[in-house]
Amino acid sequence: MTTSIAAARPADIGSRVVKAVMWRSGSQIVAQISMWASTFFVIRLLNPSDYGLFAMTQSVLVLLSLLNGGGFAGALVRAETITTRDVRQVFGMLIALNIGIALLQVAAAPLAASYFKHPLVGKLLTVQALLYLANPLIVLPSALLARAMDFHRQAKVNLLAAAVGALTALTCALAGMGVWTLVLAPLALVWTRAIGMTVAARLLVWPSFHLGGAGSTIRFGGAMLLSAFLWLIQTQADVYIGGRALDAHRLGLYTTSLFLAQIVTSKFIPPLNDVAFTAYARLQGDTANAGRSFEKSVRIIMMVSLPFYFGLATTAEPFVQTMLGPKWIEAVPIVAILALAMPFVTLQILFAPATTALGHTRIQIISAAAGAVIMPLGFFLSIGGGPTGLASAWLTAFPLLAAFTAWLAMPIIGTSAAALARAVMPPLIAATAMALVVELVDRLVVVHSPAARLAILVGTGGLAYAALALLVARPVLVEIMMLFRSERVARA
Repeated sequence: MTTSIAAARPADIGSRVVKAVMWRSGSQIVAQISMWASTFFVIRLLNPSDYGLFAMTQSVLVLLSLLNGGGFAGALVRAETITTRDVRQVFGMLIALNIGIALLQVAAAPLAASYFKHPLVGKLLTVQALLYLANPLIVLPSALLARAMDFHRQAKVNLLAAAVGALTALTCALAGMGVWTLVLAPLALVWTRAIGMTVAARLLVWPSFHLGGAGSTIRFGGAMLLSAFLWLIQTQADVYIGGRALDAHRLGLYTTSLFLAQIVTSKFIPPLNDVAFTAYARLQGDTANAGRSFEKSVRIIMMVSLPFYFGLATTAEPFVQTMLGPKWIEAVPIVAILALAMPFVTLQILFAPATTALGHTRIQIISAAAGAVIMPLGFFLSIGGGPTGLASAWLTAFPLLAAFTAWLAMPIIGTSAAALARAVMPPLIAATAMALVVELVDRLVVVHSPAARLAILVGTGGLAYAALALLVARPVLVEIMMLFRSERVARA
């Protein structure tokens, strides 16, 4: 019952990181393509008010999801060795916590409905409580697979779950189920993941509810819980404030615009951070390598994400008209503003796995505490401007938070402001120049069809960015190609 389970050694970590990134990011791209196809179709069928109601329920779900025990499972990833007893104890914690928060949500549903002044919110929350019961069967298997840097089995499960979720969303939307579409599709996705992850990790242990000897796990999980709670305050304050000040239609415009702008930060960066957390954990005590690895991740991620952010800002009007339809036209300025704020969000969230895995959880807690003050204050001061005001708060307040976090984290990671500037500058120059080219073409070429206009601008932007990247960021492109080459060599 106390069999030792060792982690990957630093000696072989390099090749395993490359393989993990390929599986994790590649599967995420494929899964998101299927989900996006469904999501954009569903958005055209549903109304902004449906998304406003869903956003109200999400503000409660995100709050209670903090208690799902993910930080306790993260302790298993970070530890040098673990035992079967450790796994059973974490499993017991996860089951107890998630049953508790499911019951808590059911009890709190009427209060939430009263706060947001929508009776339907209570019914939606009651059904959504079923999401928590699947968490133990997702969180623990995912942690064990991540610890072994075995992301290919996770990838297969995620692809299957994405397909089931997309199919459920399409079926419900076509059946005219309205906001219930947004509730049932995640349930189908999450329970498919739960069953699939359990099978993939071969999780055949009984939970243990005796916590003797689990002190380090509880301390680490508690620190992650506190930082997650503070992160929630800074990222959900907009919905709590907007949910009272705005009607469901305007809140739906804002939250859907935020979803579009956060496609990269919410869908692609977190999976890469899963890999990064495991890799940094194996580099504890090796600050020089950790610093270089962090700078490399910043270079590559910014190279891929900045053209999307700047491109979305410059093509917001035809993008919204084409992908969402004319009833969403009011979202155009909101999308454009939020897209320009996302580079700062991306940089901010890259610091967390590095500092935490290196053993400095206090950095994440302090940063999250600062965000819990800065962002709500920004949202409160800007709510008078409606959805556009909330978007502007991201662009004015988040750069301050990112700068503060960088100041705290750089000495811990082993990097500097100058090194990060060198990492960000080439893709920033290329993406800025690309946006200027796209804007110029949009002014010179008059096209009345939104779809044709979007196609022209996207094609122009893609070609311009490729040429500019070759000109000003060739070393970064070489770095990216070497990742793929290393993976092919590893397979040979």
